[in-house]
Amino acid sequence: MSLPHRRSTRLLTGILAVLAVLPMAGCQRKDDGKFTVGFSQMGHDNPWRMAQTASLRDEAKKRGMEIVVTDAQDQTAKQVADVEDLIARRVDVILLAPREFEGLAPALQAARDANIPVILVDREAEGTPGEDFVTFLGSNFVEQGRRAAEWLVKETGGTAGIVELTGTPGSSVAADRAKGFREVIAKHPGMKLLASQTGEFSRANGQRVMQNIAQSLGPQITAVYAHNDEMALGAIQALRAAGRTPGTDVKIVSIDGQRAALEAIQRGELGATVESNPRFGPIAFETIEQIRKGEQVPTKKLISDRFFDRNNAAQFVAEAY
Repeated sequence: MSLPHRRSTRLLTGILAVLAVLPMAGCQRKDDGKFTVGFSQMGHDNPWRMAQTASLRDEAKKRGMEIVVTDAQDQTAKQVADVEDLIARRVDVILLAPREFEGLAPALQAARDANIPVILVDREAEGTPGEDFVTFLGSNFVEQGRRAAEWLVKETGGTAGIVELTGTPGSSVAADRAKGFREVIAKHPGMKLLASQTGEFSRANGQRVMQNIAQSLGPQITAVYAHNDEMALGAIQALRAAGRTPGTDVKIVSIDGQRAALEAIQRGELGATVESNPRFGPIAFETIEQIRKGEQVPTKKLISDRFFDRNNAAQFVAEAY
């Protein structure tokens, strides 16, 4: 074989070797020494979500880790695509705040195929802990619903015509908050659920839905249970516009514990709110460290939540988000 021919043969062999390695490299973790966390946020359309994302960013910075945040804009299909994008970026772990309980199986499977651990935060998704995802971090949403109902029963003397403003249809949090609430009011025949409609966890939607229900049911409404503060604040505006007096002839209870809600309690418009703590940074990154060390991680970690009413709202308003 001539010398030029041998050189071209070696060159071709080298090129083929590189091409053979390239597909495998795409499935491997980065080797730049930086640990990167991917966070698939379901949306940034309310203060609770923004506070959650800020908490995770702050904790990542404190620990010297990188964090890549995506925004699904309240669309499940986009959230699946966002998770796939995080996988393509070769992040080391994924924090996932699911928009819906169902519909995220393709995203979880893709992460599993890429050997990237997934931690569910604040909402659950269909799948098996320890297989489809490592663990769930969040509040006891059923208990939140129970606490809201117990306050309302006490405040109304066990007799009320209730409107329920529910969260995102198909989400675990909306289902659980409704379940817990119903468990309690079912024990009190005087607590009548007049209407239950979704406000999509949005203040504007909560106001619109409450306006329509108020026009239909009028003075029959003596209580409102909102699955989050934003919808409760919207309901307060709608009730005022309908000539009702929130906090007096209509008792209102919600969940989240944001500053605007505590201020509404101080004004006497909102009766109470069950905290749903958005500060996931510490517990999320403690769990990530457990995974990095190969430690056993429980399949569920619950955050403790406080309860705010007229007795303590002023005490905590300054530290609320």
